Amino acid sequence: MILIYNPPATVEGRELLGRIYHLGYAVEDIDAAARFYAENFGAQPSEKEVVEEQGIVATMFRVGESQIELVQPTRPDSPVGKFLAKHGEGFHHVAFQVDDLEAALSDLKGNGVQLIDESPRIGAGGSRMAFVHPKGAFGVLTELVELPEG
Repeated sequence: MILIYNPPATVEGRELLGRIYHLGYAVEDIDAAARFYAENFGAQPSEKEVVEEQGIVATMFRVGESQIELVQPTRPDSPVGKFLAKHGEGFHHVAFQVDDLEAALSDLKGNGVQLIDESPRIGAGGSRMAFVHPKGAFGVLTELVELPEG
């Protein structure tokens, strides 16, 4: 038996998601994790950046056309701190690049998708970002990222 996948029509004739921008890994010690990827895979991590609003320290390294983001909580009550307490270290989220974050959020909300953020926030590197609730995306915490111009 051959199964043929026929994808549903895109939102208003356009694709919402661009490339996978990054995969987020929650870690207890960002320096140890960055050193592991540098020593074992030759990864070149970016400078660490504190994103106070999210309660994290983040660093990224390129893998092909995407990146890996290592995130360490700055406080135990942050979302990443709570994730680590419940699940331990590992895969935390997938981030997709979008061209127009407000339009993407509006489309998703209009389709009844459960959102964590109904409006954009500022993320690492000055990007605008918002999260889709895992309950709205088959158990996967999904981040939408609109890159700054330039």
